[in-house]
Amino acid sequence: MKFGMMSFLETGVSEKSGKIDAQTRIKNAIEEIVLADKVGLNFYGVGEHHRDDYAASSPQIILAAAAAKTKNIRLGSAVTVLSSDDPIRLYEQFSTIDLISNGRAEIMVGRGSFIESFELFGYDLDDYNELFTEKLELLLKAKNEEEIYFKSKFRKDIEGKTAYPRDIYDLKVSIGVGGTYASVVRAAKLGLPIVFAIIGGNPLNFKPLVDLYKHTYEENGHDLDKMEISVAMHGIINEDVDMLNELYYPAYKDHFEKIGQERGWSNNIGLQTYLANTKHGSLIVGDTDHVAKRIYDVINGLGIQRFIYQMPGSVMPHELTMESIELYGSKVVPKVLAMLKK
Repeated sequence: MKFGMMSFLETGVSEKSGKIDAQTRIKNAIEEIVLADKVGLNFYGVGEHHRDDYAASSPQIILAAAAAKTKNIRLGSAVTVLSSDDPIRLYEQFSTIDLISNGRAEIMVGRGSFIESFELFGYDLDDYNELFTEKLELLLKAKNEEEIYFKSKFRKDIEGKTAYPRDIYDLKVSIGVGGTYASVVRAAKLGLPIVFAIIGGNPLNFKPLVDLYKHTYEENGHDLDKMEISVAMHGIINEDVDMLNELYYPAYKDHFEKIGQERGWSNNIGLQTYLANTKHGSLIVGDTDHVAKRIYDVINGLGIQRFIYQMPGSVMPHELTMESIELYGSKVVPKVLAMLKK
């Protein structure tokens, strides 16, 4: 069982609930990654976004900076919006990070729940699905084949070219999904690790999709010993739960209500709804005992191999995030492992 964390490098949406500039958030993220490595976490992922409430438009650069400052932790995107990126360039960038880090890099690709990058980089949203399918195929070719031959609908065909530098550590590529049937089946058929992002509802409601992945993975003849299913969930930890909720709730409310307004969701997150979500839903917020029990329930209920804590999930004071990482690695993970052994 592995434990990691991820961040979109949130900068906040309003001065009232907290806001931070991009430079400070990026510098703070490097410190978070160094601490996560120190307390023994397995993974730190940085999510790609191109908007003013997040600071990580280029996870690769941040991860490369962190690679030189860490020793053991795996470093990856979470996710890379592959549909609007260049798969060859992406392979070369992450291959370089893998060489810098001695084999600790990984690419988590997704279709993109945020779509700002499509217009920014000149792609048509009508090609949303086809772009991802084609570019995933090309990324895997760049990774697995020294001479690339590729016929494309969206770019010039490739005839016998090679992406450099070649990675010598078998660069890991996984697929991040939000819960769509087709995305789960695609990852399983390809034998790629999968990451379920759970941002609403009871996490155990994902059990049918997890089982679908396992069944399809096995049905397609992939090595079960290499199967990896991860779950990513929002949260933060502190022994002073009242203080934690007082700070986290307004930032979480403002952040998700903004996204909800953009996407046509219900955008009124009351305090009682928030608190209920921390007890039984997709938010894992609380003291070390509560967080450990909730993470254990997710691992045990879904049968996964890696838990990824999206922390802080909304802009938080840096010192509080650092304390949360310390508690996660030194207190929560040992508690969860002890429960799993019973």
